[in-house]
Amino acid sequence: MYNLINELLLLVKTYENTAIKPKDDLQAFQKWISEHSADNASLPNVEPDWSGKISGRSADSVINTTLVHLYRYAKMHAKEAIAESSFSTPDEFIYLINLVSHGAMSKTDLIKENVHDKPAGTLIIKRLLDKGFIEQKPSGIDKRSVIIGITEQGNDELNKCMDKIRLASAKVTGPLNNDEKMRLIAILKKLEDFHYEQNFEKI
Repeated sequence: MYNLINELLLLVKTYENTAIKPKDDLQAFQKWISEHSADNASLPNVEPDWSGKISGRSADSVINTTLVHLYRYAKMHAKEAIAESSFSTPDEFIYLINLVSHGAMSKTDLIKENVHDKPAGTLIIKRLLDKGFIEQKPSGIDKRSVIIGITEQGNDELNKCMDKIRLASAKVTGPLNNDEKMRLIAILKKLEDFHYEQNFEKI
């Protein structure tokens, strides 16, 4: 039992030193343990090779470049998925997917959910309104604010494309098995949460 208590104390100390804004809360600690365990899952011990490594190219550089390239591949597949639809850009159906997943929300929340700046997000929302895919209603809490929700027409158009959208998503993660996908989700979620907390006020 002493060893267990000792390990627990070490975990708490690691949590305090490594977690982003650690909370004095059991639920937050349990969540961190879960993520920490996923981070340390059985990954290959051999350090991968990459272009420019010998000349000093860093792992950070490779990760950044790879994420940019993957974004471009994902965008290419997404454009193919909506080629014969009423959507002009992948961002339009992503906004609708967020409204289906999270329900109606304010314009500001919808833009932040998609990590856009206000001008870009406002243009996407305007296009969706013009097409009749979303609607605006006065907020019951703040009369100066409006709540945006998906319309029946928007749902219908989204459903027409969903099979192609799912196929496009599967193409991006094509060579990964389920365990690799779960580990990648944990790592990417950790990165996204970090950047969201750092940049929330700037969005």
